[in-house]
Amino acid sequence: MSRFRNLLRLHGAIANNAAGKRWISLYEQMKLMDKLNEESGRLRFTGYSDTGFNINNIFYEGSIMCHGSLILNWTPMSFKEITSESLSIFELLRPAPELLVLGCGRSVQFPGKDVKDFLRSNGIKLEAVDSRSAVATFNFLNDEGRLVAAAILPFGSES
Repeated sequence: MSRFRNLLRLHGAIANNAAGKRWISLYEQMKLMDKLNEESGRLRFTGYSDTGFNINNIFYEGSIMCHGSLILNWTPMSFKEITSESLSIFELLRPAPELLVLGCGRSVQFPGKDVKDFLRSNGIKLEAVDSRSAVATFNFLNDEGRLVAAAILPFGSES
């Protein structure tokens, strides 16, 4: 926590109100979280569109897979294309993620039994949500330092 306070002081984000208590604006908190993520090497989705994602303020076109500090283009462009084969990289990744956040496009859909069985056999839990929620969930869990991965279709993807 002292590192966080030092960053606050360094960037002048701590201000005193009339009662003499310190406060930090939400905008300043977000800037500092971005700064901490840059220093720690953690990935953070900073935006999305119908065709791709901003990760650490860099735009990536198409479907994306993230784990640790790794960003990969992901082959599936629609939910129908998500198979255990399209997720086979999780057999190789170490440390293996505890959870895969699967962004299904505009709406929540649930993958087939083969995908669920594949992930379970690799000790990975699955959270299938729409892509907007997947971005937020990944950011939250990754900021906590959890071993989380994301495989996300662009928001404009249909089934």
